[in-house]
Amino acid sequence: MTPILEVRDLHVAYGKVEALHGASLTVGAGQIVTVIGPNGAGKSTMLNAIAGTLPASGAVRGAVVLRGHVLTGVPIEARVARGMSLVPEKRELFATMTVEDNLQLGSYRRHKTGERNYADQMGVVYELFPRLKERRAQEAGTLSGGERQMLALGRALMAKPDLLMLDEPSLGLAPLIVKEIFQIIVRLKQTGVAILLVEQNAHAALQVADHAYVLETGEMVLQGPAQQVANDPKVIETYLGLGKKTA
Repeated sequence: MTPILEVRDLHVAYGKVEALHGASLTVGAGQIVTVIGPNGAGKSTMLNAIAGTLPASGAVRGAVVLRGHVLTGVPIEARVARGMSLVPEKRELFATMTVEDNLQLGSYRRHKTGERNYADQMGVVYELFPRLKERRAQEAGTLSGGERQMLALGRALMAKPDLLMLDEPSLGLAPLIVKEIFQIIVRLKQTGVAILLVEQNAHAALQVADHAYVLETGEMVLQGPAQQVANDPKVIETYLGLGKKTA
């Protein structure tokens, strides 16, 4: 079966500084694949290169392949049209618009291309996120941090993506809300969407993922089934905070 996403030997440079050095990964249908690593490792750079949202100053080499289609030189809008959605770290909601209007913007491409049922995902989103339905007439800027993350996820789902990319979905959220967000991510997988999850919260990410990669200083240093990566002594010591204390 052709993977949903293949990233092959991806390099990203800003001027003479290379932020990503030959990163490769694969996301299969219905999989949650996570990339963990410290701040500044290049995780968000990698996601932005895949999505085509890097600033003009970023030079990209390597191949990004979505469902067998090479995306080199393909603009952001066309990548979304091919089935890719990114939920950025900063969520980037329209604060003065209502929850429902923000969601409808997520289906704009489908509406623009003449799909009659472009709003059919609204019911799916409201079923996944009942709080969004309760607050559908509220301005997005009045929501709590957890609700804003739910709205960002819901907006991305309105495009009916094959691949959903999440950039630090737990960032800035209270522990109980983080737990809820990751439960929702597992439910999203059950809808059939493939998920590429970039996350600093290694413990939470490895619990929900099928496969995991560790990115450090721009290089993939470890990969494997998530449970295997979670049991790696270096990962335990560095990312899970369970290393043996030394005197």
